[in-house]
Amino acid sequence: MKPYRDFSDFLRGHFDGKVQKITVNAGFTCPNRDGSKGRGGCTYCNNQSFNPGYCRPSLSVREQLERGKEFFARKYPQMKYLAYFQAYTNTHSDDIDRLMALYREALDVDGVAGLIIGTRPDCMPQDLLDRLAGLREWVMVEYGAESACDRTLELVNRCHTWADTVDAVNRTHAAGLPCGLHLIMGLPGEDEVTMLETVDRINELPVDTVKFHQLQLVRGTRMASDVEAGLYDIPRFTAEEYISLCVRILDRLRKDIAVERFVSQSPSDLLIYPRWGLKNYQFTNLLHNRLAEARNII
Repeated sequence: MKPYRDFSDFLRGHFDGKVQKITVNAGFTCPNRDGSKGRGGCTYCNNQSFNPGYCRPSLSVREQLERGKEFFARKYPQMKYLAYFQAYTNTHSDDIDRLMALYREALDVDGVAGLIIGTRPDCMPQDLLDRLAGLREWVMVEYGAESACDRTLELVNRCHTWADTVDAVNRTHAAGLPCGLHLIMGLPGEDEVTMLETVDRINELPVDTVKFHQLQLVRGTRMASDVEAGLYDIPRFTAEEYISLCVRILDRLRKDIAVERFVSQSPSDLLIYPRWGLKNYQFTNLLHNRLAEARNII
């Protein structure tokens, strides 16, 4: 028996057979980068740190998906795919017809069974949400919430509030679309109490999935410069300390919410901290072992 509900469990409730996400970079920006709400973007963000090699905005959405399919199909030729619009804010446009055309381009690729759209909670107009809900294909929206603490969101230049997250999640649920949240553990100024309070606030919402990951201090970001200049520091977990935090998060998190991940891994040449020397699956195995030990003790 699994120690918690994971993303594969969630997908099995919606699809028959194996389904794989393929990341798409459709060339968007963010409202805290282009001046719509702010400048400079999130202080921790370097988008190079999580885009795969085939995912380049110089390629069309179809080309990116076809290249992604080539990467995965050698191992699983019968696999279906979800086009994951990940990079930056993938609903940030006043032209809803243009947005829908990009999503339609992805859905028309052979083998693509649905969409996951990554965006910010302050960038989901109701008209777009209604049109997404009207598609015959499966659509999920993933909101970058990062924290329930407005003080933290201001410090890292998110330029939205937790109230925006509450509003977006409730409207997405009302539209009948599955909804996920992305959270970062270890943002500056937050301690364990603050992070677990964010988990409590998640539990109050009609959320289907969550992604947690440790804060990564990445070269080329404003946060890296701020920390180096001594303006503030960030929580610095050992792997064991972060595993202990993840156990406490799972103790608090509502049991029907599927957890997609607890860690992320930036390229080694960009990553300053943490350098645990663990691949994602190795960390997950250690976490599962810790959960099994705790269950045996109980």
